[in-house]
Amino acid sequence: MADELVHYAVAGGTATITLDSPHNRNALSAQLRSELSAGLSRAAEDDEVRVIVLDHTGPVFCAGMDLKEARGAGAGDQGVNEFPRILEQLWTSPKPVVAKLAGPARAGGIGMVAACDIAVAVTSATFAFTEVRIGVIPAVISLTVLPRLNPRAAHELFLTGDTFDARRAAEIGLINSAVEPDALDEEVRRYVGALALGGPKALAATKTLLSSPRPATPADGFAEMTALSTRFFASPEGQEGITAFAQKRKPNWVPEA
Repeated sequence: MADELVHYAVAGGTATITLDSPHNRNALSAQLRSELSAGLSRAAEDDEVRVIVLDHTGPVFCAGMDLKEARGAGAGDQGVNEFPRILEQLWTSPKPVVAKLAGPARAGGIGMVAACDIAVAVTSATFAFTEVRIGVIPAVISLTVLPRLNPRAAHELFLTGDTFDARRAAEIGLINSAVEPDALDEEVRRYVGALALGGPKALAATKTLLSSPRPATPADGFAEMTALSTRFFASPEGQEGITAFAQKRKPNWVPEA
């Protein structure tokens, strides 16, 4: 049996899903895709999990699709056909997802970073949309990347394939912060701790809200949004949060330290 390429662990309400295929720079091989998708499903369905962290071993976060598998395969057999499921799992996960990058990301790896709610990278990490340089296009990942990026930067970087660093990635909206290597763990813990303070149902609904089309004017959406807001104020979770605030205690959904 092949060694596991994706590890899954839960501690303190956080599920850590770790890519562990350093021999090919955590490329999205068939086995890795299958195990990653299974891990994301497992975390989404586990009521004990409040936040998901997408981590990696080795010097590279993810190099994108496994080109050795892609070489010689027909259009119907390309692994990219299965990749949208992973991006959708990350994007629509009811639990917030934090990407932790201690190294570079390329192509599909960047698509996963963009699909996560929060992304933190070390300053030495680099990024590049290298697809055009091998005669393919960043079609699938554009669906998660383009909503994040400054349009001018997207045109430049998609068309040139140029490499850019983590500081620029933060400036154009691809990641949330770029930190020195010795600060990476603490920065991820900071985000995880902040996310875990939110009500589980409220976080899931807020993620949906963030991805929903905006009405043409605020007035067009007030009725729907007022109904949504009042439903959450009156819900058991909302009432617990309001009561906890009044009693100066943590709500019952906050994981034990």
